[in-house]
Amino acid sequence: MSTTLSAQATRQLENEHVIVTRWDFQPGAETGWHKHALDYVVVPVFDGVMRLETAEGGQSSSVKAGESYYRTAGVEHNVINAGEGHFAFVEIEFKSSRQ
Repeated sequence: MSTTLSAQATRQLENEHVIVTRWDFQPGAETGWHKHALDYVVVPVFDGVMRLETAEGGQSSSVKAGESYYRTAGVEHNVINAGEGHFAFVEIEFKSSRQ
């Protein structure tokens, strides 16, 4: 029987504008399948290799600490630490924008 390792989610901040969550992954750990209702930015804390699985398949990519990227809401996916060491990122979801 195989056991899936779960990534640890730590909510750091939530207010009327954003939700900030830190995700920590041991090697092989994953978020589990989920879909974001909000647009978001991911900021890697460490260099690592992430595997992103979607309904269309999976793709691994190297990410660098501090090199942020943006995603729009709505794509169902699972994020896996495909590297050999601990990996973490901070996810910032946008509830609203100031005008």
